[in-house]
Amino acid sequence: MKIYVDADACPVKEEVVRVAERHGIGVVFVSNQLGRLPNSHLIERVLVSDGADVADDWIAERIEANDICVTQDILLAKRCLDAGAHAIGTTGKAFDQANIGMALAMREFRQHLRETGQGGSYNAPLRRDDRSRFLQVLENVIQEILRHNRQE
Repeated sequence: MKIYVDADACPVKEEVVRVAERHGIGVVFVSNQLGRLPNSHLIERVLVSDGADVADDWIAERIEANDICVTQDILLAKRCLDAGAHAIGTTGKAFDQANIGMALAMREFRQHLRETGQGGSYNAPLRRDDRSRFLQVLENVIQEILRHNRQE
């Protein structure tokens, strides 16, 4: 099990590392720019070239079943689910096959509203309860994977 983080605009890097250290899970931060990362021996930093979806493609090509992807990108979340992995949004929304279709539809709808001048910003600022929910969902997903692995 690894945690892949779509890191360029990720607001929960510290939280990911905190949970990963508790379980001894490696974390791969993938970005196209250098940024400050938490300090941990479990961290691997991957710097990809600039370009739309380069970091997403890197993650999607490597993620495997029982890995976890942390991303704000609904399209990347879908690709990870299709690979058998888990996907969690930075506000603590766990994506699965049952809810990803609606998430994709809402993404398209919001994009249409922005393009026609009727929508707001892309992402609202992260609140304290979002961080708390994210920590709980990440912990729950890890526990689910560990239980599943013990049963096999």
